[in-house]
Amino acid sequence: MSAVLIILAMFLLIPGIHLHAQTESFRTVVEASIEVSSERNAENPVSIGTNNSILINLGGEARFLRGIEIEVTAPQAWLQYRGALAMTMYNNLNPQTASGLSDMAGNRIASEPMPSRLRMIYHIPIRSQHGLRNTTTVTLASRVIQPASFPLIFKLTQIAKGLPDDFDQLRFTITARPILSDEGAVRLVTRFPPQLRNRPFTVLINDNVISNISEQIFLREGENHLVVISDDYRNISHRFVVEKARVTEIIIDLQDPAPVILFEAPQNAQIFLNNNQVRSRENISVEPGVHEVRFQVGDYTITRTLNVQRGKTYRVALAVDLTIQEED
Repeated sequence: MSAVLIILAMFLLIPGIHLHAQTESFRTVVEASIEVSSERNAENPVSIGTNNSILINLGGEARFLRGIEIEVTAPQAWLQYRGALAMTMYNNLNPQTASGLSDMAGNRIASEPMPSRLRMIYHIPIRSQHGLRNTTTVTLASRVIQPASFPLIFKLTQIAKGLPDDFDQLRFTITARPILSDEGAVRLVTRFPPQLRNRPFTVLINDNVISNISEQIFLREGENHLVVISDDYRNISHRFVVEKARVTEIIIDLQDPAPVILFEAPQNAQIFLNNNQVRSRENISVEPGVHEVRFQVGDYTITRTLNVQRGKTYRVALAVDLTIQEED
């Protein structure tokens, strides 16, 4: 992809580049295939010789890419051969994959003599709102290259005659890097309580209602706020962090909205709820309303009333305290 991108960059960035939309057949030696992906940030330089080509493709989730950075490094000897090579780029390829000598057909979308420089950096935008700019060291393509136009072929072709035999030994190094957006994505996974399946609920992220929770939700990187509202499940409020160019999975555990009481007391304490002895220290589901709680330890008894509300959890603990007071 580096190679193609560079050519594309040069075609789109350099004044005087001529773009074409004609379909033509051509024969080329495809030396390698390059894939640029938002999921892999590692560099993968590829070498290409004169009169040969590289197949370039996009991998992974293109939504996370603003564009592609292409760095082309030429050998020192290239400075002697200004105008000896042209770069050509094709899309709509047939076949779309190739290795070695291949007869191919495609639309020629760029063609330009290769500049006489040892290092060239190009930024190729692949979406309209890319935010990329020309700088003193970076040249920006003047048009957006849509992801659907990939794969591409980047091809070098000798256009000068009478060159020495060692010209065919020149090798150009292409390095492609993804230019990531400041976005990530969220994938929501819902879990229902066995007794309450598929009841209605609403999910909001940053106060925006999510209409289709089965699709990935693209968000700016950083902290976000998820809320679940329902008449049939407990409401949920959860903060989460989205990382750049990453998909974060969030599990939504939908819970029965029945109030729950959790008791804590010494092992020798007897616990009564509405005059019924509690045999287990596990969570106990109750109906909303007023309930009476009684703890009994030997001859000591303490009773409290509790107004229980729907969707709430109550922790009722018997606290044993020791007070030490110094007196004169």
